Amino acid sequence: MTAMTIAGFDPTGGAGILNDIKTFSAFGIYGTAVITALTAQNVNKVTGIMPIDPDFIEKQIDAVLEQEKIEFVKTGMLYSEEIIKTVSKKVKEYNLKVVVDPVMIAGSGGFLSKKDIAKSLKKYLLPFTTITTPNIHEAQEISGIKIEKIEDSIKAAQKIGKICNVVITGGHLEGTDVLYDGSIKVIEGELIKSDNVHGSGCSYSAAIVASLVKGSDLETAVKEAGEFVNKSIKYGMKGTLNQFWKFSDLFI
Repeated sequence: MTAMTIAGFDPTGGAGILNDIKTFSAFGIYGTAVITALTAQNVNKVTGIMPIDPDFIEKQIDAVLEQEKIEFVKTGMLYSEEIIKTVSKKVKEYNLKVVVDPVMIAGSGGFLSKKDIAKSLKKYLLPFTTITTPNIHEAQEISGIKIEKIEDSIKAAQKIGKICNVVITGGHLEGTDVLYDGSIKVIEGELIKSDNVHGSGCSYSAAIVASLVKGSDLETAVKEAGEFVNKSIKYGMKGTLNQFWKFSDLFI
């Protein structure tokens, strides 16, 4: 079983494609990776971004899919409208089922995309998406609805749900996720007070992909991903979600 991540490179290993590959591995899934941007960052700050030429991103995707049979992919940092358009073209060409993590701002506060990226996502990629996984800040950008409580998150999910399925993650709402997959489902979770959250959004979306690859339905995949991330935060080390070995046997 094989999956693909199309995302940026975080040299700390806590987020981006390195995180995604480790998450796939924890589920027993072989991971392939297409790099969209190089970053200079750590847990505390982003000091530089070097986006990859869209033509070379396309070459990476083609090279992998020429050899590998892949059904599910996830996207992370896409950075620009040109990159989003390229990825969307390949998603349609290969009939891929895509989980979109609409990465806009790093947990440290640094911007990981150009301005108005939400508009480009809505126009080019989200209409072909299996599910998108915004946090409340990203959901606000996509929906135009200010989110301060669960009721706001529900309204935003319903609006985004007119484009594609969505789960608005609850890290800023006491751990409660809101899923829209044709109907609203409020998934109550545990809010863990920890500084060990760098890359949690990457782990979450990658875990959804891994669960889908293994045959779970969408709601089950979302719940399994939430459990996975909670355990990652509890057992991770060095401000990242690196240490999966303590509980990976729960998912393989």
